[in-house]
Amino acid sequence: MSDTPWWRGAVIYQIYPRSFLDTNGDGVGDLPGIIDKLDYVASLGVDAIWVSPFFKSPMADFGYDIADYRDVDPLFGCLDDFDRLLARAHQLGLKVMVDQVLSHTSIEHAWFSESRQDRTNAKADWYVWADPKEDGTPPNNWLSIFGGPAWRWEPRREQYYLHNFLSSQPDLNFHNPDVCQAVLDNVKFWLDRGVDGFRLDSINFCFHDAKLRDNPAKPKDKRVGRGFSADNPYAYQYHYFNNTQPENLAFLSELRKLLNAYPQAVTLGEISSEDSLATMAEYTNVERLHMGYSFELLTDDFSAAFVRKTVQDLEAKMPHGWPCWAISNHDSVRVVTRWGGAQPPAYLANQLSAMCCSLRGSVCVYQGEELGLPEAELAYEDLQDPYGIAFWPNFKGRDGARTPMPWSDATDGAFSTTKPWLPMPPEHLPLAVSRQEQAADSPLNGFRRFMAWRHQQPALVHGDIAFIDLPEPLIGFTRQAEGQRLLVVFNLGAEPLDVPLDTLGACHPLEGHGLLSGNVEDGMLHLPGFGAFYATLD
Repeated sequence: MSDTPWWRGAVIYQIYPRSFLDTNGDGVGDLPGIIDKLDYVASLGVDAIWVSPFFKSPMADFGYDIADYRDVDPLFGCLDDFDRLLARAHQLGLKVMVDQVLSHTSIEHAWFSESRQDRTNAKADWYVWADPKEDGTPPNNWLSIFGGPAWRWEPRREQYYLHNFLSSQPDLNFHNPDVCQAVLDNVKFWLDRGVDGFRLDSINFCFHDAKLRDNPAKPKDKRVGRGFSADNPYAYQYHYFNNTQPENLAFLSELRKLLNAYPQAVTLGEISSEDSLATMAEYTNVERLHMGYSFELLTDDFSAAFVRKTVQDLEAKMPHGWPCWAISNHDSVRVVTRWGGAQPPAYLANQLSAMCCSLRGSVCVYQGEELGLPEAELAYEDLQDPYGIAFWPNFKGRDGARTPMPWSDATDGAFSTTKPWLPMPPEHLPLAVSRQEQAADSPLNGFRRFMAWRHQQPALVHGDIAFIDLPEPLIGFTRQAEGQRLLVVFNLGAEPLDVPLDTLGACHPLEGHGLLSGNVEDGMLHLPGFGAFYATLD
């Protein structure tokens, strides 16, 4: 495995800084808080951390609206804090990946402040500007994911600017080569600082259709999406022209050339398009991104057929790329609630993490997933997410997955010494780190056991995958690498099931993973509800 890049099969722990640990008493997590808990993160057995945006920002979208790509927002600390974080993580054997939001900036970025002044300044063409139609309406029908038209009027220029997200997140004009170079220079700044990679937010949104053609309407029965719901007007269109343009491929190649000068650094692109799996396949190869991930497993569908089809479709479309899977993140309902319902069994969190970490690819694990945290229920007056506020009550936004980490079972969860930016959910306190540390059978310790065991299985880390035909709700596959051939079977239903061994082949059960597991008896594999089975194959 010495020749295998560190990121192939890596487990990447996502840290949402605002909600990790507050060390200065302002109710918001910060970089020193991450440093304080890096020993905890290393104890999980993960390989890397991905730190969500901590850059200077007015926080309209909580850091995904960047005002300065090369500085830390005072809310989170300073550049020296980041350098200390990087050094300590490396001492602990953890790689560090940072978020890069390349497609758009904050409205407060110096580039936009200059660009919006008039049509002749040096940055006049750095954003997507367009004249109104004859009747004064926007230039086309493009919509924002966060609701309403994707165009905002700027009186100083008497033009509209494009924003695929909030109106305070103007889109950069990547058709201008100066913009592309400036963006690459910002990436290089962090590479030179020593980071090990980047999670690239909405990477398929960099380019827009230069002709500004209207998006075609989408029939009602086709209004499904990833990262937005069917009742969002955004679902009413095929997004053929406001993102995922062919010109983006050349930019990704330039980005890869830059990364190739830093051989240990990696790119992980977040992709949400009309066919996200096809776009992942197109975007990930030796000349473009190292890895890609989509919202495909961040859905409500938890059937064995759906999981298998998603993985197989990607395998078929991406023979030379490398996937990264995620079943939770800061934008989606927490997985034990999404897939386990209102009262999921305590062991479900470990089973779901193990299933995801047994697929071919790398994995992103969201903070709190190792604790089995359920989605938090928040009152409307507690919401901070502009997305949720706009679409309440049909869509409650993303705050339910962004509440503070419960480090202890005290009322404040030992997250902060003051009122936190989002409430500490009372239902999370019994799942606090301090309490789970003391229980050998807790989700936290189960997560650690499985991760330590997985590191010893080369087939799970970077092997090939082949599926076995099994009835719903069973999902089974083999993983193979370095002479090791493993059989993996999961029962994705709550009821126990029996599987004839002759459908699986001659196998020898493996122990040590610590999961709720099946047993072999009288020619049958007996799998409990949500049970797992690992074995070596002859």
